[in-house]
Amino acid sequence: MKSGCVYIVTNKPQGVLYVGVTADLEGRIWEHRNHIFRGFTDSYNCTRLVWYEDCGDIAEAIHREKRLKFWKRAWKIRHLEEMNPEWDDLFETIMS
Repeated sequence: MKSGCVYIVTNKPQGVLYVGVTADLEGRIWEHRNHIFRGFTDSYNCTRLVWYEDCGDIAEAIHREKRLKFWKRAWKIRHLEEMNPEWDDLFETIMS
């Protein structure tokens, strides 16, 4: 079974939040940073990885993403800041 990861990208600290899911976090964030696909993250320039969670398998990651998308913004921010209080771009930390 494929591993899965849930992540949050933003355009700036305290900015727009996007919750996503992927089996390849490094590759997916690279796509966001390089505006490979048109859509929400491209329109709002959400290129900064500020939070992620390894869920083990992709089915669990999809389930977790769906739950997070229904959270209030304040809850997402509180959860994000537990891992990354400065809203640092974590992309470099996940590079292989």
